[in-house]
Amino acid sequence: MAKLIYSAITSLDGYVADEHGRFDWAVPDEEVHGFVNDLERPLGTYLYGRRMYEVMVGWETAGTGADERPVMRDFAELWQAADKVVYSTTLASVSSARTRIERDFDPEAVRQMRATAERDISVGGPGLAAHAIRAGLVDEWHLLVSPIVVGGGRRSLPDDVRVTLELLGERRFGNGVVHLHYRTTM
Repeated sequence: MAKLIYSAITSLDGYVADEHGRFDWAVPDEEVHGFVNDLERPLGTYLYGRRMYEVMVGWETAGTGADERPVMRDFAELWQAADKVVYSTTLASVSSARTRIERDFDPEAVRQMRATAERDISVGGPGLAAHAIRAGLVDEWHLLVSPIVVGGGRRSLPDDVRVTLELLGERRFGNGVVHLHYRTTM
């Protein structure tokens, strides 16, 4: 059975974007980006909310030029090769290959997807991840904590849920980012 994995780059105070919607402070450097690529390599499907999809869809064409850094080309290839499911009631169409829209997040459908998938599945975006977390679907967590306090904005984790986790690993990067890898213990 495939795992459902939630990954996020977050500020130390738990935000993926500040109160103005900016996340420029979260852009990974070369070392962190290469690490993220390795985390993404086993994934076969990305589950996105509309906002996260609109951020990520740039990888449909980004990173593909001959003058691009290898880490960028690598991520673009990984992203393009994966299936994408976008959960949105407002998005009329998608602009990337291997992508479909679902109007509602159905936990049972995700359980079925997880049971039949040959490769792991990622849930991206804190809004959609909150639905998966509340439904008890998230198996593993990868949080990349950036050395910044932004004071408010879009939270990386929902406030209204309690989940017990087991620490599987951690890594510190030269730029001060810390990766925390957890498994849900129920």
